[in-house]
Amino acid sequence: MTSTITATAPLTQDSLVGKPRIASIDIMRGIVMVIMALDHTRDFYHHATGVFDPTDLTKTNPALFFTRIVTHFCAPTFVFLSGMSAYISSQRKSLKELSLFLLTRGLWLIFLEFTVVRFGLVFNLYYDFIIFQVIWVIGASMVVLAGLIFLGYRVVLTIGLILVFGHNLLDVIQLGPEDNGYMGWLIFQQSGFVASGSGEFYLIAYPLLPWLGIMLTGYGAGLIYNRTFDSARRKKILMYTGLASIFIFIVLRYTNVYGDPSSWSTQKNMMFTFMSFVNVTKYPVSLQYTLMTLGPVLIIMSWMENLKTNILEPMRIIGRVPLFYYILHFYIIHFTSLCVYTIVSNVSWSDIDFHFSKGFGGIPAGTGYALGWVYVAWISIVVALYPLCRWYHRYKSTRQHWWLGYL
Repeated sequence: MTSTITATAPLTQDSLVGKPRIASIDIMRGIVMVIMALDHTRDFYHHATGVFDPTDLTKTNPALFFTRIVTHFCAPTFVFLSGMSAYISSQRKSLKELSLFLLTRGLWLIFLEFTVVRFGLVFNLYYDFIIFQVIWVIGASMVVLAGLIFLGYRVVLTIGLILVFGHNLLDVIQLGPEDNGYMGWLIFQQSGFVASGSGEFYLIAYPLLPWLGIMLTGYGAGLIYNRTFDSARRKKILMYTGLASIFIFIVLRYTNVYGDPSSWSTQKNMMFTFMSFVNVTKYPVSLQYTLMTLGPVLIIMSWMENLKTNILEPMRIIGRVPLFYYILHFYIIHFTSLCVYTIVSNVSWSDIDFHFSKGFGGIPAGTGYALGWVYVAWISIVVALYPLCRWYHRYKSTRQHWWLGYL
């Protein structure tokens, strides 16, 4: 298996198993997975976590702001490529087989979100805090896609684009905790926080409709990675679509007409004005957010069509085992942050209170370190993760167990 990406052979064979892989998609996924770990390391290590939002222009600084902004590229890329990968799977599966796989894997991901992933975040079994994150929305989107694929990729692509470009029209509907259907609306569209009467807290960070649109669009766009699709044409489509996305973003953002509930404005200097301009809404993901992030990603994927280098091999390996990496990185980040916290703060493990009301994952708000140490922790954790990912990639590549498709 080579990581070289050529214009004539976008598909590579996965070691002994013989499953077709597209190196550029794996590499792009691996890159955003590594960047994603930076954001989650900041969540557990930085002293401002739980104190203020790093994108709050009244409190942040450029270094912290852009540390957060660069990670905005991760979730939409991951969801979009999940849709693409689903289409690519249709080249070796019948529609019925693909539909069953999407349905069962989607339900499996939802289960993992509220059990294994949740525990990695909070390290408690009280279920006093439940968060709807990217794994849940990928799973839910797969369940929906399992039915839609029978309509054909053109219909799926059309529905996806309608959701991506049109879901902000629903921003006029804003429900509050006192309104009927509030929780359901959060799950589908709005995003928000719910406190139950019995002490449980729910954070719906990833409502379904906006992210479903991104996955469906990715599925429809997967056609360009068909075995018979001309590579030069694919490269142009990726490049021009990426440039068009950035152009539309700039126009929509500059005019403040549509596509994001938060407008930009002139700030105290040019740097903060630019920060305001790119400070788009992620919760729930806006059209402008989607265009700003996926546009550059499509351009990078266009460049990768002719990339001939082994430098990015680690990214390809990580991109081949995304769920393994995703779950493991939470546990390592959380555990190491607690180790550092107990040593620096001279706190006993038995004194740590893992209730959500006492802090996030056992670490009180405001407890943490300077941004430079966050980067040191991030790099160290990713380096430590890579040998494990390489081992698991080798394990998956040399076996044909059906359950490996779910892990």
